[in-house]
Amino acid sequence: MKTSPTPTPSARPVTPRVAAVDVLRALTMFLMLFVNDIPGLRDVPHWLFHARADEDMMGFSDTIFPAFLFCMGMAVPLAIQARRRKHASSLSLIAHMGGRTLALVVMGLFTLNAGGVEGGLSYEWFSVLMVVGFFLTWAVYPKAEGGRKLLYGLMKAAGVALLLGLVVYRDVHGAPFETGWWGILGLIGWTYAVCAVVYLFAGDNLRNIAAAWLVVVLLAVLNHLHEPPSGFAWQTLTLSFLPGDWTLHALGTSGMLATLLMQRYATPRRPAPFIVLMLALGLLMLALGALCHPHWIISKIQATPTWLFYCLAMYFPLLALLYWLTDVRGKASWFRLIKPAGTATLTCYIVPYLWYPLESLLGVHYPAVLDAGVPGLLKSLAFALVIVLLTGLLVKAKIKLKI
Repeated sequence: MKTSPTPTPSARPVTPRVAAVDVLRALTMFLMLFVNDIPGLRDVPHWLFHARADEDMMGFSDTIFPAFLFCMGMAVPLAIQARRRKHASSLSLIAHMGGRTLALVVMGLFTLNAGGVEGGLSYEWFSVLMVVGFFLTWAVYPKAEGGRKLLYGLMKAAGVALLLGLVVYRDVHGAPFETGWWGILGLIGWTYAVCAVVYLFAGDNLRNIAAAWLVVVLLAVLNHLHEPPSGFAWQTLTLSFLPGDWTLHALGTSGMLATLLMQRYATPRRPAPFIVLMLALGLLMLALGALCHPHWIISKIQATPTWLFYCLAMYFPLLALLYWLTDVRGKASWFRLIKPAGTATLTCYIVPYLWYPLESLLGVHYPAVLDAGVPGLLKSLAFALVIVLLTGLLVKAKIKLKI
């Protein structure tokens, strides 16, 4: 009798695609487009905006970027597992992680410095050229041989040259690139680097990932002490010299933990263990947020531990709800309209950096009624949807960023 081969201990099972991950990422990207468009609107509820740095509150806008980091952290194990199934070596994984981090940091710095050059390039033209440089450098080029392969290589080189030219041009005109707060993509890049390194060492071992997550959360708290000890020893212990913020890294590693828990405990036929775990983690985060609140305000700008725990108190249960809706009940058809935001997320994020400058260059103006209140919010929602649909069209035309 012919028997199937016994799987070796090193064989990695192919994890089926989890709809909840794509749906959460798509919702987050769609809402990020929305909240990025509402600044400047009048007669809009204060709770929709970002809270001020010294304001003890969490506006709706303050919940979107951390959700993005949580989603990014969820994707790290899935991406590395996929590469390992293709027998990628540790060296190639490290090279890929480094290249991805560099790309995100570079794009973050460009978006941070995209305010134009006084007496030179305007904001509009700087942004347009910046986006062209991004797509030339990091577009998904089809596999090719011969002359076509050479052409794609020259296009990538042209993108790098264009971006370098913008840096030099800005520097020559007395406005050198600044790191500042790294920009959104830059912060995502540094958090990705931390998550990737943690996962590379911890692997698929849930205990190791959980231990690493606890360490990162502890570092987030220690780095936000009101009167931390000074000196090289303390900085070394808390790794405070690393770029980014440990509160943000805690959001990313929380997403990684959620993925490992999902792979261990979640199945469409028996979802209860995973859902209970997510709800329990949500309650634990809520309790930790309440314990931290007397010591730190809720502040996204300050990235306080209180803000971290209250955000996680929402994300863990939300993931459980989406898993139950999409992977257990099979109700994911509503997600198709915004699907490109979850599958071509980087492209979706970059498109507005071309949309807004082109609007300005073309002199596009909206009716005054869309500058305030409910009509203004509906306009911002429509804008977010248009960007997502446009991203879908770009993907169909095989124009997509991938790092």
